[in-house]
Amino acid sequence: MTIHITNAQRLAMEALAEVLSPPPPVDYLAWAEANIVFSERESPFPGPYNRTLFPYFDEVLRALGPEDPCRFVTMMKSAQLGGTVLGNIFTGGSLAMDPGDILYVHPTEDNARRWSKMKLSPMLKGTPALCDLFPQKSRDGSDSVMYKERRDGRGAIQISGANSPASLSQVTMRRQVQDDLAKWEMNAAGDPEVQADSRSRSHEFAKILKVSTPLVQPGCRITRSFDAGSQEYPYVPCPHCEHMQVLEWENMLQHLDEARPENACFVCVECGGVIEEHHRRSMLKGLEWRAQNPLAKREHRSFYLWSAYSYLQSWERIAREWLKAKGDPASEQSFLNDTVGLAYKAQGESVPWEEIRDRASVSVYARGTIPVGALLLTIGVDCQADRVEWQVIGWGRDFRRHVIEYGVFPGHVTDAGCQEKLTGLVSQSWRNAAGRDISADMIAIDGNAWTEDVWSWVRKHPSSKVIMVRGVANETAPRIQRVKKERTRDGRLLKYSRRFFNFGTSVMKMSLYRDLGKQDPEMRGYVGFPKGLDDEYFRQLTAEHRKPVKNKAGFTVYQWVKDPNQANEGLDTMLQAEAAATKLGVRSMPDAVWDRLEAEREAPLEEQQLDFEEMPLTAAAPPPAVVAPILTRERPPMVSPRVARSSAVGR
Repeated sequence: MTIHITNAQRLAMEALAEVLSPPPPVDYLAWAEANIVFSERESPFPGPYNRTLFPYFDEVLRALGPEDPCRFVTMMKSAQLGGTVLGNIFTGGSLAMDPGDILYVHPTEDNARRWSKMKLSPMLKGTPALCDLFPQKSRDGSDSVMYKERRDGRGAIQISGANSPASLSQVTMRRQVQDDLAKWEMNAAGDPEVQADSRSRSHEFAKILKVSTPLVQPGCRITRSFDAGSQEYPYVPCPHCEHMQVLEWENMLQHLDEARPENACFVCVECGGVIEEHHRRSMLKGLEWRAQNPLAKREHRSFYLWSAYSYLQSWERIAREWLKAKGDPASEQSFLNDTVGLAYKAQGESVPWEEIRDRASVSVYARGTIPVGALLLTIGVDCQADRVEWQVIGWGRDFRRHVIEYGVFPGHVTDAGCQEKLTGLVSQSWRNAAGRDISADMIAIDGNAWTEDVWSWVRKHPSSKVIMVRGVANETAPRIQRVKKERTRDGRLLKYSRRFFNFGTSVMKMSLYRDLGKQDPEMRGYVGFPKGLDDEYFRQLTAEHRKPVKNKAGFTVYQWVKDPNQANEGLDTMLQAEAAATKLGVRSMPDAVWDRLEAEREAPLEEQQLDFEEMPLTAAAPPPAVVAPILTRERPPMVSPRVARSSAVGR
C-alpha cells in the first residue's frame, strides 16, 4: 500500500512562487487575434479578428494596455467603424487576462440593456476565453442584464446608463468604457461624465476608454475630449512619392466630380498624384498615428478616424452620401457626423430679420397664394392662453418651403368660437398659380400644454389630417417619433398616444437658420416668403439663439434661448408645420410622387372662351349665392400680450 504524505514546505513554496510571479503581459491585440471571431451577422468580414483589416486599431489597443502610462483613451470616429468592437476587446480582454471590475456606461439605461443582450451576452457565450469564466443565468444574481460577475468573483462588469445617477454612484472601477459619449446628457445629479470619471479616481493606474461619433459643436463631449488629449491623426504614405499625410474630407470634396462619384479620390498634397481607392490597402500598411498635442500623451491619448480609412465603406459610397445630403443642413449634419466623424458646427444665429423681410418685399407671390412648386400644404398650430396662432407652409422638391399665410384666432383652444375657426382651417383652401384651390394635407397642433383640451378638438378629425405634436429640445432627438404609450396616474392608457408625436426642435432650428440664409430659389432647402407679412412675423421667426447656459448644478450646457422681450410663435408654428411635413415623408419623397402631385395640382385649368356671337341667347341665370368664407384672407392682427405664457415648443 502506498501512502502519500503532503509536503507542507513544497506547498508553501508553490504558493509563494504563484504570488511572486509577475502576471502575464496584457496584450489586447494578441488577445483579439486569438479570441475574437466575427459571424456573418456581425461583419462583412466573418472569421477571426484580422489586423490587416483594422490596422488603425493596433495603436489604440496598445494605448489601452498597462505598458502605456496614459489614463484616458479617446476615440472620435465615424459611425460603424468598429467602436463597439474596440470596447468589447478592452472589456473581454481585461476580464480574461487581468481580472477586475469594469464600468461600461451607455447614454441611457435602455441603450445599456440593449447592448448587454445583443452584444455582450453573445460575446461571453461565443468567446472560448470567456464562456467558462461567466455563469449563465445564475440564481445568485451574478448574471443579470446589468451586472455580470466572474465565477471566481475576481472581476465583474457593471453596466450603467448615463441618465441614471444612482448607477454611477457607490462603485469603484479600475477600468471604464464610456460609449456614445456625445449622446450623454445632464442627469439629476449633474454631469454624468464627471460622475463616471470619479468612479476611477482611487485607482492610480486606471484606464478609461471614451468612444463616440461626434454630434454638434460647440458642446460636443467627444470633440472636447479629443481636443483635451494628444489629438492623434492617421498618417499614410502617398503611393506615388511616399509623403506622409492625412486623408481629409476637404481633399476628396475639392476633387469630387459630381457626375462621376465612382471616381472619388484624393490628391497628394506633395506631388499632386491622384490617390485612388485601390491604393488604400498599400497605404494602410504604412499607417502611423502622429500627435498634434504630444505633451498630453502621458495622461490622455486621443485618436480621430473616419470612413475613408475603413474597408467597411467605399470612397464611391462616401461621395454618393455627400451628393444626397448636399444642400440640406440636417442631412449634411448626419453626413459630417456619421461619415466624416466630425462635429457639426451649429448655426446658433439666424440671418438678421431685416434681411429676410427685405427679401420678402420683392417676392414674386402675394400672401395667401401658393407659388409654383409648392405642392403640399401643412399647417402648424400653436396654442397660447388667450389665442391660437397658425402658419401655412407649402412644400416642394428638395425640401424647399414657402410661407403661404400666418394668422391668429383669439380665445383659448377650449372656446367654442376658437374651435369652430380651427375646424374651418381644416377645410380652408388657398389658390395656387394654376388657379386650383388646395387645402392642407396635414395639420400639426401643439399638444404640450392643455393636452386634454387640444385632444378634445383633434379627435373630431381624421388622423390622416390632424395630429398632435410636442417639441423635444434634445439634440439627439429624432425629427419625428410617436410618443410612447402614456398613462394617467391611475394606469389608464391615454387614447391620444396613437396620434401624438414628439419632434426634435433643436436640429430643426439649426437647419432652418442655415436655410434662411439661402438666396437662390433653386437651392435645396430654400425658404420663400410672400409679400405682405408684418415685421413682427420676421422678428418671431428669428427670436431664438443657441447659447451656453449654466444649469442648476453649475455646469455649462447649450440651449436654445428666446429673447425675453420677443414672442416666438412664428418660429414655433414653422417647426410644427415642418413636423407635419416630415410625417408626410417630404424629406424622402421620390420624384414619381412629386411628378404626380405636380400633374394633379399644377396642371392649368381648361377654360373655353366663347365669342360674343357664339353665346346662347337665353336669359341669364341668377348668380349663385355667395357663401361667406370661414376664414378671411385678411390676416388678423398679431396678438402678443405679455401675460400670455411662453411657448413650450423646444423647452
